[in-house]
Amino acid sequence: MAKTSWLERNKKRIALTAKWNDERKRLKAVIKNLDATPNEKDQAMRKLQAMPRNASPTRIRNRCQVSGRSRAFVRRFGLSRIAFREMALEGKIPGVRKSSW
Repeated sequence: MAKTSWLERNKKRIALTAKWNDERKRLKAVIKNLDATPNEKDQAMRKLQAMPRNASPTRIRNRCQVSGRSRAFVRRFGLSRIAFREMALEGKIPGVRKSSW
């Protein structure tokens, strides 16, 4: 199980990202706009840089829903490889079975 502080920190980042998402999209659109003046682009860039660091979606870490493990994350199921294997062998994941050849 991952440390509680890491899990809480990631939850905080998810909440901050959701809070600032609309503002971030608006500012990025101004920066990419070809019709915007250099002054408008500069102001948008400064506002974007002034946002909290944890509001960036790239700072969110994918974590296993069962154990909180961050490494070896299977995105399709939202589990780490260890939890995925255990649940698949117990038959708790529909449509997944052990392969053999």
